[in-house]
Amino acid sequence: MDDFKTFPPTPVAVQLACGALELTPVRLGELPRLLTIVRPLADALSVDPDWLLLFSQHGNALLELLTLTTRRERAWIDDLSLDDAVQLAAAVFEVNADFFVGRVVPGIERSAAQLAPLIRRLGTAPSPA
Repeated sequence: MDDFKTFPPTPVAVQLACGALELTPVRLGELPRLLTIVRPLADALSVDPDWLLLFSQHGNALLELLTLTTRRERAWIDDLSLDDAVQLAAAVFEVNADFFVGRVVPGIERSAAQLAPLIRRLGTAPSPA
């Protein structure tokens, strides 16, 4: 095991209009709730997500995700400007990139690979008369 990985991660400071906020990666005890929150928006996540589209399609889930990952009250998150919310969301995904890239994206890829044969069969099935 790499000795440096045993140390607590250094917080990443995000400068928002309301002040600086320090972010650290998700903790083990937060994973069950995080996975519940991320599941509905997992298909919309990408390397360079369209944050406005994510907010419009999965706004509540994204706000809950920001609440959990910033360890702030939901009212504080709700009060952010749109610019700050987008900047904060991008920072949260960056700080937790190992989790999202290492866990969420492979899960999506596995699901897509499992569904591909079914989708091909449905696409070539004769239509009912």
